[in-house]
Amino acid sequence: MADEASKPAADEQVDPRLLEFLVCPRTKTSLIYNEARKELISRAARLAYPIREGIPIMLEDEARPLDEEELRALGKK
Repeated sequence: MADEASKPAADEQVDPRLLEFLVCPRTKTSLIYNEARKELISRAARLAYPIREGIPIMLEDEARPLDEEELRALGKK
């Protein structure tokens, strides 16, 4: 039961086909999908764009800046 509660509901998941086409609005580079945090990460822009109710919010004003530690962690994957 605990595993089911931690999984996003079907309507909250992002369509994988959509992720293939999305790019960072600032840098036009590819994005990394962070399913756990429901974000799309742009290493080049150092921003994390939120995903709300399955919809990527691709606005710089809504993005969260990434700190050095988060960027280093992305590089290790």
